[in-house]
Amino acid sequence: MTGTYILLLRSVNVGGTGSLAMKDLERLLEKHGASEIRTYIQSGNAAFRASRAQAAALPSKLRAGLSRKLGFAPEVILLRREDLESAIASNPYREAEAEPGSLQLTFLASAPKTPDLASLEKLRKENERFTLKGRVFYLHAPDGFGKSRLAARIERALGVAGTARNWRTVCKLQELARG
Repeated sequence: MTGTYILLLRSVNVGGTGSLAMKDLERLLEKHGASEIRTYIQSGNAAFRASRAQAAALPSKLRAGLSRKLGFAPEVILLRREDLESAIASNPYREAEAEPGSLQLTFLASAPKTPDLASLEKLRKENERFTLKGRVFYLHAPDGFGKSRLAARIERALGVAGTARNWRTVCKLQELARG
């Protein structure tokens, strides 16, 4: 059975590290059976079609291929279209959507087993809010993520690797996934 998937790579084309042309990413995805590939901006975002078996094998194959190309293996987060749709529908901060740069979703490799939300609460600014729902960590940081001490500690506190995208990017990925 073929489905639509969303690929998120961490630390690619960010801050001058992990330089990867999206055409190279497309070729690597095609090599492993993906089709109808659409990328968004230069930070490792893609939507594509693949069989369930192809999609299941992709993260390890991509890490290996990207390790050879980039010299490091970026975190590879793979979502089904339904996972992305659910994350969008479950947004607890609807009013923050008007300022899409202030709302960040961190997509996690797995649901945290023992998240330390108390440590994040201690770092939280008065105007910041966060919610963990399964494999998605929502952060509303009106002053910006670069100024949020909490944003830099998410993975450590949750004990799970992930990669973050702002609301604007999440909505664009939804458009790509819908074709």
